[in-house]
Amino acid sequence: MKTQITTIQKNTLVMKFGGTSVGTPDAMRQAVSIVKNEKAQWKNVVVITSALSGVTDTLLKMASCETISNPKALDMFALELIQKHDEIANALIHEPVLFQQTIQAINEVISQVVNLCKAIAVLGESTPRVMDTIASAGERMCIHLLAAALNSAGVPATAIEATRLIVTDEHYGDAHPDFARTKKNTCKVLNPILEGGKVPVITGFMAASEAGTITTLGRGGSDYSAAIIGAALPADDVWIYTDVNGVMTADPRLVPDASTVPVCSFREIAELAYYGAKVLHPKTIRPVIEAGIGLRVCNTFQPEHPGTRLVSELDAQHDVIKAITTVRGLKLITLEGRGMLGVPGVAAKTFETVARLGTSVPLITQASSEQSICFAVPSEKADQVIAMLSKSFAHEIESRDIDRVWATDEVGIVTVVGEGMRSTPGVAGRVCTALGDNKVNIVAMAQGSSEVAISVMVNAADLQPALKVLHKLINHSDAA
Repeated sequence: MKTQITTIQKNTLVMKFGGTSVGTPDAMRQAVSIVKNEKAQWKNVVVITSALSGVTDTLLKMASCETISNPKALDMFALELIQKHDEIANALIHEPVLFQQTIQAINEVISQVVNLCKAIAVLGESTPRVMDTIASAGERMCIHLLAAALNSAGVPATAIEATRLIVTDEHYGDAHPDFARTKKNTCKVLNPILEGGKVPVITGFMAASEAGTITTLGRGGSDYSAAIIGAALPADDVWIYTDVNGVMTADPRLVPDASTVPVCSFREIAELAYYGAKVLHPKTIRPVIEAGIGLRVCNTFQPEHPGTRLVSELDAQHDVIKAITTVRGLKLITLEGRGMLGVPGVAAKTFETVARLGTSVPLITQASSEQSICFAVPSEKADQVIAMLSKSFAHEIESRDIDRVWATDEVGIVTVVGEGMRSTPGVAGRVCTALGDNKVNIVAMAQGSSEVAISVMVNAADLQPALKVLHKLINHSDAA
């Protein structure tokens, strides 16, 4: 397979470690070993880290209604966080002064979270701004732990909060970066550290508004942080470390014979990330493409494995279907009526209504008869969406232009992805035939004009059988 892969110049490498890659003493020890090894190969190394695995969930529990009204529960969760970080610090930080400084920095963050939770209890409510401060505390603690562990292992490192680097709007919970200001800040803060031979250890997931308040980039946003900082420097390469060997042909928990995809195009990985693959945050791709830098996904626990290299374009495509991914927990909403035929603005009004609820729509389909519109929403949002649509189209329902708005039982999306599908006739037919031969009913189907992905919606009970059936097509894609 010929690919357009730029030779790495070994100047600046950005490495991002996920929660499982730093979540235990052994895992963080492995991450430290990887950074130490790469620092010997690269002039500059920058590390982005998530919170320790499980910590963000604990922080959100601390801010929940059940916990804030129970001081004992709040103290229990705080103690759990202290013990989790202490265990790693005791195992990896050998200098007493460095150990004490690290524990003090971590305890200060935990203390701030406890105080915020108590304030929420007094006020009786929280705000998105406060929740971003609480949710990002795990990363703020982890940078002190990982930087100290690196220093203790002989790798000069310094902890940096991304609030000094990444500037965003005030869309708390899912903020949007200002790339121009971020680039200016990143170069100003990081260049002197890199010139001094140190490794900056930076918080993933979090950033700051122009006013300096903490914002977050969306759950799983540490990947995005790495891409933003990599593009701002700019780096030669961004490596995302996780607990699997790169991008897999399917979820190995559901398909035991899933294997690693050696090379993926950005178009392919964008489809996979959007449709539920947990390897990369969906927004990671844009900064990397625009900066023209390399991207690689690799395994912390098998660093010798090459993982998956992501490239902008593939010159030649051997595999037609490259990977399969799934999205669970959805319902299909249908708006139908014979009076919709030829009436402009129905779709616009439909999705404007859904947008007001802040509900994501992973799949849309409409027949050419224009008598119905179908789209998927998270199951827990379905009743709310139906109620809002019924209200928005009350006049049309009364006049019988729209017959009804209804939802299916729970469904899921299975998506087949591959650049080779663009030049191969009959792939959709093979997908439908394979499912039909195995008694899997297709509830809805969609394919974008890029032809890189075909998505089928099936009943929840058929999701795993559909995944296994379609995964077999990967092994036969050469025949196409």
